[in-house]
Amino acid sequence: MKNMFRLDNRLALVTGGARGIGRAVAAKLAEAGADVAIFDLLDASEAAEEIAHTCRVRTNAYRADVTDPESLRRCFDAVERDMGTPDVLFNNAGIGPHKDALAVTPEEWNNVIGVNLNGIFFTATEFARRLIAKKTGGSIINTASMSGLIVNLPQRQASYNASKAAIIHLTRTLAVEWAEYGIRVNSISPGYIATDMIASVDPAMRGMWEKMIPFGRMGTPEELAGAVIYFASDASSYTSGSNLVIDGCYTAV
Repeated sequence: MKNMFRLDNRLALVTGGARGIGRAVAAKLAEAGADVAIFDLLDASEAAEEIAHTCRVRTNAYRADVTDPESLRRCFDAVERDMGTPDVLFNNAGIGPHKDALAVTPEEWNNVIGVNLNGIFFTATEFARRLIAKKTGGSIINTASMSGLIVNLPQRQASYNASKAAIIHLTRTLAVEWAEYGIRVNSISPGYIATDMIASVDPAMRGMWEKMIPFGRMGTPEELAGAVIYFASDASSYTSGSNLVIDGCYTAV
């Protein structure tokens, strides 16, 4: 049973892997046996070096802009040259601003949709094209959010919520389209997770969130890794088009 969740001899690509959820999950994918390629606008070389040293797997970092298909093509080409074709994609890069809908400028709206939704789509399609060309299957795990299922309080974040709701339905759509190629597409929907992004939020707001979570606390990035490994591994070979909510029961009440 334990071997069903192993990722030996697989190459996992993680977007947004320089810090936060991406970095933590990249490390856990490596612990499960996968080699890891990290895409980020930031320099992720430190994260790659730490993972390689700790887990004794091949790990490389690439400066990629997920909103730019040409940047993605160049980075995918580099990964194939350096490491081979990825088998697993943890499609995780995203941003989460808080701003009233009436105050959001067109540029700010387009930026959120560009990173959170377009970036997911561009990365997934570039990944899928390469697997289809090789006639091999693979697994995509998109990072959505519980905010794609509910309207969060007290913060205002219409652009973020809309982008995450779209990711959930995009996941289902791609899962159906690509089933014939053996490419599975699933998503995770985290609740409030204690990352650097959350650390910059007003403490009073964070306290309000924690009071609303039945678990009484935020999750950790590492607590998302089990779901990602499940979707990446043979344990989920008959699972596609699913969205797994990981929120400490927040959306259950």
